[in-house]
Amino acid sequence: MSRWRAALPLILLVLAGIVLFASGWLDRLTPQQLVAHQNELHVHIAEHPWMSRLAFIGLLTLATSTGLPGTVVVILAGGFAFGVVDGTLCSSAGLTLGSLILYLASRYAFGAGSRHPPAIVAKLHHGFERHPVSYTLFLRFVPVVPFGAVTVALAWLRCPLWLFVGASWLGGTVALIFETSIGAGLGASMSQSDTFGLGMFMHRNVLLPLGALALLALLPLLIERLTRRYRQADRHID
Repeated sequence: MSRWRAALPLILLVLAGIVLFASGWLDRLTPQQLVAHQNELHVHIAEHPWMSRLAFIGLLTLATSTGLPGTVVVILAGGFAFGVVDGTLCSSAGLTLGSLILYLASRYAFGAGSRHPPAIVAKLHHGFERHPVSYTLFLRFVPVVPFGAVTVALAWLRCPLWLFVGASWLGGTVALIFETSIGAGLGASMSQSDTFGLGMFMHRNVLLPLGALALLALLPLLIERLTRRYRQADRHID
């Protein structure tokens, strides 16, 4: 019974994510829907600037805390609605708060840990034990695995709270800058065309952040190749 009680917050978050996904709320934030209602959206933001931003932060906090993989849709919508600067600031607040809630619920559920951690935790355990600060920052800066999965893994690894919050805010914000810029670029291309299509992604303001995000995703492969060459060079010297 005590184990179920400890897992209750995490179970409730998962259920909230299922309800949010099933409700169709995220479908309203797809590029097609944003294009169709862009005029009403911008009028509403102009009339209620603070409430709109707080509502967005709340929605992203909820989506992130449930571990939903579709949070990027919310982030892109933030860039579309608020621009790069305001969208990044709001998304950073929502992403940090949501990941903190998920981390605390996961850590409470896991307690002192388990003899049989999930496969993702077992893969991360060795690197985390040797270099906890640099490894945590690397996981947050580079999108190796989904954001929510990393949060749960770090909670299982008993990552210190100060390190988790700092890495989540700093590393998450770096990726957010590019993702929000994509959303803002789509918004800029809307001013030239009212129909959604592949041509919108050819806009310079969309292509540049897309390319930067792709390079960020390829960074682990580059690091692995460089370290492999370094190890091979050491073996030849020996």
